[in-house]
Amino acid sequence: MNAPTLTIVVPCYNEEEILPHTIHNLSQVLENLVTEKKVSLKSRVLFIDDGSKDSTWSIINKACLNMKRVAGLKLSRNAGHQNALLAGMFTAQEGSDCMITIDADLQDDVTVIHEFIDTYQKGFEIVYGVRKKRGTDTLFKRKSAEWFYKIMKKLGVELIYNHADYRLMSKRAVQELKGFDEANLFLRGIVPLIGFKSAKVYYDRKERLAGQTKYPLSKMLSFAFDGITSFSVTPIRFVLSMGLITFLISLLFGIYCLTMKYLGRTQTGWTSLIASIWLIGGLQMIATGLVGEYIGKVYKETKRRPKYIVDIDLFNLPILKNNIQEEDFRYEIRR
Repeated sequence: MNAPTLTIVVPCYNEEEILPHTIHNLSQVLENLVTEKKVSLKSRVLFIDDGSKDSTWSIINKACLNMKRVAGLKLSRNAGHQNALLAGMFTAQEGSDCMITIDADLQDDVTVIHEFIDTYQKGFEIVYGVRKKRGTDTLFKRKSAEWFYKIMKKLGVELIYNHADYRLMSKRAVQELKGFDEANLFLRGIVPLIGFKSAKVYYDRKERLAGQTKYPLSKMLSFAFDGITSFSVTPIRFVLSMGLITFLISLLFGIYCLTMKYLGRTQTGWTSLIASIWLIGGLQMIATGLVGEYIGKVYKETKRRPKYIVDIDLFNLPILKNNIQEEDFRYEIRR
């Protein structure tokens, strides 16, 4: 089997602190793969600037000019992590046999990319990077992640446990991914639906070397909620069930009140009345909000707006490299 052309897709958003290290490490990994003849000479690392407000694009642009295996893609605005991944994969698809997506923070172990390629060469078209354990996470993050996977499983959503967006996909798999033309993206749930032969590669996740996480608690909760509502209508059915249960309880309470009145044991009071009003009112607001969330998603789907807009494409255009040694550039960006 001929050495495949690999593109490593790296979405970036305000990553100026860690990006020089990322460029150096991933370029070195790719160079080793080329030297070992595991991937072709045409293989590259593609960095996607997802509307960064710092010097992220400037660093990417300089690397593109001075390093032969580095390419860049600049989006016109911040499209979100999932859309940035799609932009990178769809841009690299025509010139690649397989693509590996990885975050720019270097927390995912880049050394297992060798194992990704070995597994791909065995005939697997999708290879998932799976964390061995969550020892570096806080107790809250570990438990919340466990609950999320359990809830998704209960809702019938097929997810790979402890897998984020560190994966390899073949060109054919990415082509099929294009068929999922939906605005509400949750790639961790969509990729398993493709159904091609897949495998897992296990690794230990590291601490972030520099910069701040782009997924604080609020964004993680929003991401989880999007995943749930994008793949299941169970929450709406749950609200319907709660409504039916509340209705039955109210009927029983009405029968009880009529019985007490018939027996002459009624007492005037407002506690039970106020409590019931607040209960019903709260349930109605929750139900309305949840239904509104689904309606909002339908609204987004019907507009059919583009997921992202490419501003500058340095992947498909021929770039003249300067006569600067790559080692000199790597030293400069490490400083």
